Amino acid sequence: MKTTFRICLAVIVATAIFASKAPEVRADTFIFTAIPDQDEARLKERFNKIALYLEKQLGVKTKYIPVKSYAAAVTAFRNNQVQLAWFGGLSGVRARILVKGSEAIAQGFEDPYFETYFIAHSSTGLSKSEKFPKEISGMTFTFGSKGSTSGRLMPEHHIRLATGKPPKDVFSKVGFSGNHSKTIALVQSGAYQVGAVNYKVWRKELAAGKIDPSKVSVIWVTPPYPDYQWTIRGDVDDRFGSGFKGRVKRALLEMKNPELLKSFPRKSFIPASNGDYQPILDVARKIKLID
Repeated sequence: MKTTFRICLAVIVATAIFASKAPEVRADTFIFTAIPDQDEARLKERFNKIALYLEKQLGVKTKYIPVKSYAAAVTAFRNNQVQLAWFGGLSGVRARILVKGSEAIAQGFEDPYFETYFIAHSSTGLSKSEKFPKEISGMTFTFGSKGSTSGRLMPEHHIRLATGKPPKDVFSKVGFSGNHSKTIALVQSGAYQVGAVNYKVWRKELAAGKIDPSKVSVIWVTPPYPDYQWTIRGDVDDRFGSGFKGRVKRALLEMKNPELLKSFPRKSFIPASNGDYQPILDVARKIKLID
């Protein structure tokens, strides 16, 4: 009788302990986003596949949500509406400043050596040059998003270095297309004579037959700089369990499926750290995009 009582008591105690610990393992959905550097339909196709991959690797329901702008991606991260984001260099720096403890955990194999292409409409008569094309002064020019590293920060940096002036004093008209695909379309149509575009997007759209080389071409390539990365909030272990951040990082670094990598496109993912993006922060402060 005493033995039976002890067994029952042990079961009750064990159940109570398990129940008390249960809230630590939450049924929350792990949510991530990405800067809208291409049109929304392509982004959804691309990142919904990544969501399925992460869900399988992490054992946690995972969801991708699109945002309308680079600033909206940073805001969603700051407000904990997303816990992970595929940021550009500048948006990642901004997000990590706003969210204490957040970390860059992975970057594409190519991302430490990213480039911006300056492109021009054929009517300009410009051809590819090894030196910054100062002939673009006085022409119409479009950047990508105002918050883009490859579509705004770095091209503006090089425009200032080469001319000693801000873009508004160099060009007859300055625009912001919103994303790299639109920049290409605007220059190809002749709506703008010159533009700055992410080299990855250019190559992908060229391979897809969406660029007419008789109408638009690359006229200059910037020196390399660090750009895209996955950034995660510092409080994910509190929310999803101890070691969760490490599991997310491992899942990204072990992503080997060629189709998933092709959608970025990246050869693979490699480790990243906040310090890798100090050059971006320095340039952003220099041209006063970050205080």
